[in-house]
Amino acid sequence: MTIQIPKLSLVVLVGVSGSGKSTFARKHFLPTEVLSSDVCRGLVSDDENDQSATRDAFEVLHYVLAKRLARGLLTVVDATNVQKDARKPLVALAREHHVIPVAVVLSLPTKLCLARNASRPDRTFGARVVAQQQSQLRGSLRTLRREGFRHVTVLSSPEEVDAAVVERVPLWNDKRDQHGPFDIIGDVHGCFAELCALLEKLGYAVRRETASAEPPPGRRVVFLGDLVDRGPATPAVLRLVMNMVAAGHALCVPGNHDVKLMRKLRGKNVQLKHGLAESVAQLEPEPESFKTQVADFIDGLVSHYVLDDGNLVVAHAGMREALQGRGSGGVREFALYGESTGETDEYGLPIRYDWAQEYRGRAMVVYGHTPVPTAEWVNRTICVDTGCVFGGALTALRYPEKEIVEVEAERVYFEPQRPLARVPTAREYPDLLDIADVRGKRIVDTRVHHTVTLREGHTAAALELMSRFAVDPRWLITLPPTMSPSETAPEGPLLERPREAFAYFRRHGVEQVVCEEKHMGSRAVVVVCRSEAAAARRFGVADGRAGVVYTRTGRSFFNEPALERELIQRVQNAVSHAGLWSSLATDWLCLDAELLPWSAKAQALLREQYAAVGSAAGRSLDAASIALAQARARLTGEHAQHLEALQARVAQRRAAAAGFVAAYRQYCWPVSSLEGVKLAPFHLLASESGVHVDRDHVWHMGTLAALAEAEPLFLATEHRVVDLADAQSEARATEWWESLTRGGGEGMVVKPLGLLARGKRGLVQPAIKCRGPEYLRIIYGPEYLLPENLERLRRRGLGTKRALALRELALGIEALYRFVEREPLYRVHECVFGVLALESEPVDPRL
Repeated sequence: MTIQIPKLSLVVLVGVSGSGKSTFARKHFLPTEVLSSDVCRGLVSDDENDQSATRDAFEVLHYVLAKRLARGLLTVVDATNVQKDARKPLVALAREHHVIPVAVVLSLPTKLCLARNASRPDRTFGARVVAQQQSQLRGSLRTLRREGFRHVTVLSSPEEVDAAVVERVPLWNDKRDQHGPFDIIGDVHGCFAELCALLEKLGYAVRRETASAEPPPGRRVVFLGDLVDRGPATPAVLRLVMNMVAAGHALCVPGNHDVKLMRKLRGKNVQLKHGLAESVAQLEPEPESFKTQVADFIDGLVSHYVLDDGNLVVAHAGMREALQGRGSGGVREFALYGESTGETDEYGLPIRYDWAQEYRGRAMVVYGHTPVPTAEWVNRTICVDTGCVFGGALTALRYPEKEIVEVEAERVYFEPQRPLARVPTAREYPDLLDIADVRGKRIVDTRVHHTVTLREGHTAAALELMSRFAVDPRWLITLPPTMSPSETAPEGPLLERPREAFAYFRRHGVEQVVCEEKHMGSRAVVVVCRSEAAAARRFGVADGRAGVVYTRTGRSFFNEPALERELIQRVQNAVSHAGLWSSLATDWLCLDAELLPWSAKAQALLREQYAAVGSAAGRSLDAASIALAQARARLTGEHAQHLEALQARVAQRRAAAAGFVAAYRQYCWPVSSLEGVKLAPFHLLASESGVHVDRDHVWHMGTLAALAEAEPLFLATEHRVVDLADAQSEARATEWWESLTRGGGEGMVVKPLGLLARGKRGLVQPAIKCRGPEYLRIIYGPEYLLPENLERLRRRGLGTKRALALRELALGIEALYRFVEREPLYRVHECVFGVLALESEPVDPRL
């Protein structure tokens, strides 16, 4: 006997003790799929036969069962289950999770069960218990279907049990093996002319006279229901759809209007409202056989389909993640009507929950039912009912291309009861952060560096920062990564030098690197749009801004909005002059840059930390020098020699303090307007045409240099390409670095020629900074070059910093990919938020 069970189901084994349920379960199911009451009893009492632990055991069993069913896993309950009260909570859990309950009954002779129990020393109960269970089992056989079990199989002999074969069959809505491509069409509502025009626009060969259509090679249509009512040609639409489905050229799910028509055709008492009267009148001249075919066709439609390995779900009114691929009356109800609040609006129509705004599922959900003026994406969902019958358009979504194709309605066929209301996208909400999307420990998948784990404590700190201080989150499409320095020089008067940076990349198989001048400014991300309209269209920001400038922590770079507006306008003009809008086929750009001077953003840091250190050091050491000079004048001999050494030491420290002040002062000048500001971009991170990690640094430098030619605001970044197999090439780059740092310049950044380089162990550092000795005074303090300090700093560890840089890089790039691919904003924020969370990790900030 073959026992067919749905792939997603709750299998309840029913049988008396000794009937072989556990053996049957081991034979046909995975160990992880079986929940045994005996095992649960042992878990809570250390004795599988301790009947006093039965209640606790079943609490454990029911808890684990609920978790498995919630995750969509087939589960088998191995217990006697001969009492209705024992089965009732199991059926209730199956219904709660929209899983089909299946009963497999092992109804074997009492003598056989008693003999089996007698051979097991752990079974000490007598024949009376088995007889009682057999009585309960016989009563159960009459009620199992009424209790809610959709499939019941009874095995009445050992031979039947041994011969049984369990076959797992997919639910009717499970078409994960069908990958498309698909053309998903919204509510037709009897608009035959528009349906034919749309199919032809999609490339289908439509024959109106035979109500048929041949698809382009490999493509299929998916109809989202509501084929009928309101429009002028319901019978013609039905013929065309039914023929396409029968020919295998289309799939179809039912709409609520279709189901109502079916009930009318089946003789049910249905009110002729909301366009049903028009369908009934149009079907009146049709033969009864056609009406029967229509009713049977609609009755046979499946509530929704899960397609393409679970990446696509289609349903008339949508489908929550928890309901996808499941089968129950509740699932069908949601697919037909969505979920209402129980209230009605001023037009007398039901108010429905906006399930799409809360959707966080992996699958793309395409639906109709609620007409909208235009089809727009909301959290991986899209409504393609654009009100054709109301004079709007008939719309199709091409999958997987995600391309919208539509034809305008020839006229208004039916006046809507209420105006069409567009579905607000997530980008149009002023408060976009949902704490459920970011709190707690999180694991984020990235396509360039596997997964990144975020710790709970760090996400809490990031939540505080992002919710209180960040710019409007709709602009936050990425955050740049931190950057590691080179390994320390093992000897000599320098802490960092190019040799170690070159050696790192050579060691990881990189053949060419780019050395870029490191500007002493503040890291800035610039997002700029061609116009305010483009910003509203792509970012959902309609506050009059065409762009934004923010820091590595997502804060607004400028305290004065007027400065930001002026900078964005000048960036717009430069991009237009350089022709990047057209050459990149984009209305927006995202740049990674340095904004100079350092004091433009770090004034408080300069006043409170650097200037305070320089001033205090200078005054105290000056006073010490005077005191030592006075003391030296009064002393001779050995004491005088000692003071001379001390004076030399103080003079050395005074010179170091003066060097510290000189080091930071050359990077600072007063800024009250953009006249003193320079923007030095070094990465064109992304545009509508893609995430530009596939272009090497030479392309980025050349493309961005065009902006400097067009606008004095921009500062082109000097760079050199170095062949790591050529010692002279390295020497020339080293000489250039020495010339940059000799006058107090910060130094340079060494990067692989390609933005993403991989070695034997995976992703290589995207950039290594090599800083000059005078600049490092700012970082490590005035006296870092004293021999005892320098030796201590040579022992600094870089492992944590470099691991952090790779994870932040992966998250920042993943955020851009998700934005460019128009994923939901919460998915973009997941990565941006992750960069902020990683910044809470304890890493020496001087690195």
